Amino acid sequence: MTPRRGPGGAFSLSPARIAAIDVGSNTVRLLVADVAGPGAWQIVDEDQTITRLGEGLARSGALGEAPMARTLAVVKTYVERARDRGAGDVRIVATSAVRESSNGRSFAEAVGRAAGQAVDVVSGEDEARLTVRGVRHGLGPLPGPVLTFDIGGGSTEYVLSEDDAIRSMVSLRLGAIPLAERFPFPRGIEWERYCAMQGEVRARLARELPAAIRGATLAHLVGTAGTVTTLAALDLGLARYDPARVQGHTLSRETVRRLLERLGALPVAERGALPCLDPGRADLIIPGIAIVMATFEELGVVTLRVSEYGLREGLLVDAIERRHRSS
Repeated sequence: MTPRRGPGGAFSLSPARIAAIDVGSNTVRLLVADVAGPGAWQIVDEDQTITRLGEGLARSGALGEAPMARTLAVVKTYVERARDRGAGDVRIVATSAVRESSNGRSFAEAVGRAAGQAVDVVSGEDEARLTVRGVRHGLGPLPGPVLTFDIGGGSTEYVLSEDDAIRSMVSLRLGAIPLAERFPFPRGIEWERYCAMQGEVRARLARELPAAIRGATLAHLVGTAGTVTTLAALDLGLARYDPARVQGHTLSRETVRRLLERLGALPVAERGALPCLDPGRADLIIPGIAIVMATFEELGVVTLRVSEYGLREGLLVDAIERRHRSS
């Protein structure tokens, strides 16, 4: 991949090379970067693979054998790839699917043994904190109260912050995978069922979002992860995904509604054939949009900014700071 520069300035002649691997409920993401100091890096390799680790988890309470095998193989390959690129420090975090499943801890240990690198199963609060760190690093300072939300395969995190202070955060067991399993739309949207799904999501937000978040007067709403970045790429009409153009793009509620109508008219196979919409996300984009639209409605906002940076980058920022504190 073409290297892209992280915000923050010039690089030293002998940078450290660090890798971050995010094991999500739907996607495993790799980031390898050369680091010169706090806030200064250059990405030398990045990739992502949809493994659908959280497939069937909502029904069974446990990770399935096939999703675990797919995910373990990708993580092992990514660790080897990071080492081949010269990464001396490799950090792996696992999120919702692993922490919530009955066999998640044993799976994380098995991945650690196979990959030769320990896997850190982060709490929902730590996942939210790391995501906000990545978002803030990518978008830069945003004045006033900012609500960041991260739609994942198995959970959605909401973090209210202002400047460097986190005022409220919550990790909801509200993810695109279980919604897609309960509300499949293989041949296009059945609007009555879609409205039932979005209404259910909004009712959960009304019950489960902390009062500090629901009552906040927001200066900015920021969305990160695959649903909103895919919507940004579709809105921009990109033939090929371009992180630099997606980063900071603004999506209005009306734009998301139009994209929902466009995607909802297509069967799942045709959705997956669209540029910048990975086939592995074709069934998840509709429930992901339901979470976006319910967030707009519940919070009374009409636009959001898209962050291409998220948990991966937050993990990198965290690793850089730890490295410099110990040096």
